[in-house]
Amino acid sequence: MSDEPAPDIVIALEIDDPVLADRLATLLGSVAGLRLAAPGEQAAAAIVARNREAAAAGDFELTPRELDVLALLAEGASNKKIAQRLGISVHTAKFHVGSLLDKLDATGRTDAVAHAARRGVINL
Repeated sequence: MSDEPAPDIVIALEIDDPVLADRLATLLGSVAGLRLAAPGEQAAAAIVARNREAAAAGDFELTPRELDVLALLAEGASNKKIAQRLGISVHTAKFHVGSLLDKLDATGRTDAVAHAARRGVINL
């Protein structure tokens, strides 16, 4: 058995808010076995926090039509109702819903609306 202490776990902070970044750096700097990564240093883990606008804009881009479909999804509209309201075919409405699910990494229609609301894309 070796008496050498275990190596520190190196953590990178990727946080847009400088006040929050400073608070976390101070807090994590006092935890035994953890060390904050120096700029450019490889880290074992990262803590990432973006402001809402950056997260909403940076992760995906929704087309104006997808935003229309998303608003109707938030109202609980079916593909048939979406098609009627937007003057498109049911097939096209289904395509837009599928695209939204992919872009929002959602498991279903309700999940897509919840993801969009959390990211500030829509207000409920």
